[in-house]
Amino acid sequence: MSSSKTLQQGHTPIYQCNAEAHQMLRSINDHLHQLCGQHANRLVKVETVDGDVFEGHIVHCDKSILYICLSNEGYARGFFPGGGFNPYYNNPVLPLVLFNLLAITLLH
Repeated sequence: MSSSKTLQQGHTPIYQCNAEAHQMLRSINDHLHQLCGQHANRLVKVETVDGDVFEGHIVHCDKSILYICLSNEGYARGFFPGGGFNPYYNNPVLPLVLFNLLAITLLH
């Protein structure tokens, strides 16, 4: 589906991704999705374009989201499916958007 089809008739967009950028983002997303799937359950260090750095194990990669189980203590951010009891209390699972990642490094 092209981005121009997502705009409703009569509405003025304030931003619309151009076709070349959209294709590049899709290509990067597909490549990262494949790489993350190949390295599931591996310990990685992830750096975002904003400079945040996280260390943990790749739990899952779904569409454009990478889920890592954090190995560092002290992180208050995390995704707890279904709420309530969290088996990863000491190591929350953090969802990261693939196109927001700058680097993923395998740790031994």
